Amino acid sequence: MEGLSQDEIYLQAAQEYGPALGRLAAAYEADPDRRRDLSQDIHFQLWRSLRNYDGRCSLRTWAYRVAHNVAASHVLREQRRFSSLVSLEDIEVLPVVDSGSAAAEHRINLNRIMDLIQGLKPLDRQIIVSYLEDLDAASIGEITGLSAANVAIRIHRAKKLLAEQFSQGGDHAG
Repeated sequence: MEGLSQDEIYLQAAQEYGPALGRLAAAYEADPDRRRDLSQDIHFQLWRSLRNYDGRCSLRTWAYRVAHNVAASHVLREQRRFSSLVSLEDIEVLPVVDSGSAAAEHRINLNRIMDLIQGLKPLDRQIIVSYLEDLDAASIGEITGLSAANVAIRIHRAKKLLAEQFSQGGDHAG
């Protein structure tokens, strides 16, 4: 990245990781207006942070770290709205609701997983969203400050619990 301006690095990051950052914002914020605001804040903070980017980690890791930090701060600011956040351990006791029409099963499943992810506490949400964006445990560990082993355990637990919810026909975490 040496020799590139802050704007050039940002444009590269936005082009390569923009869709993933949008999905990350969607995982943290269900409301479309707030999600747009969050997405704009992520992009602004990413651009702003790039003046300090020194290349010690990949641009991808840097972008995700900034995005997750902004999103976690957003969640904390909105905490009174999210007083019903659950941990991964709590997902398995969520109520099970009939999934409804078979024709809408795919859409229901997508909504269900987004609801479950949005209902997670920020750290658990950060880990599973990063995993779903194909980051490995070591990269997620760099972003979260956890060991790769701890990240791997949390991913395994999340996948197991989400699979259990799906097999039980669970709908909506909140």
